[in-house]
Amino acid sequence: MIDDIEKLSRELGEALLAQSLTLAVAESCTGGLVGGALTAISGSSDWFMGGVIAYHNEVKEQLLGVDAAILNTKGAVSEETVLAMAYGAAQLLKTQAALSISGVAGPTGGTPDKPVGMVCFGWHLNGETTACTEHLEGDREAVRLASVRRALRGMLRMVRGQTP
Repeated sequence: MIDDIEKLSRELGEALLAQSLTLAVAESCTGGLVGGALTAISGSSDWFMGGVIAYHNEVKEQLLGVDAAILNTKGAVSEETVLAMAYGAAQLLKTQAALSISGVAGPTGGTPDKPVGMVCFGWHLNGETTACTEHLEGDREAVRLASVRRALRGMLRMVRGQTP
């Protein structure tokens, strides 16, 4: 595992454990990389409940409860979608904390409105849900790894009482 991702995963786990919180993830473009990073940490079963790889919109709707109207009007790569994904993951897995990711990792799939490298992140903690959009550089692997870092960093910041 890449050292900084391992460090972020470990720090997030320690912060969650210190507050007796559990975490769920809902991933699209990262395809399970966040869950993999978290479960690489020994003892993560104390604070990581699991995740959903919601690559297809039907999974976003059926498992995470994302409203079809959001997907039809805003699209899968939108802050509205990741807000619903994070909330849905927390509800589904009965956690206090959840993070979500949906983006265009490339090299195909980009549009003028949603170019390759556009990634939306959602975070949910104790009833509060927030989101942001980033434009990440690089090839598919670089965008996916940068997305993992950003999602973990944002969740860690939120658990620490800071803005993600």
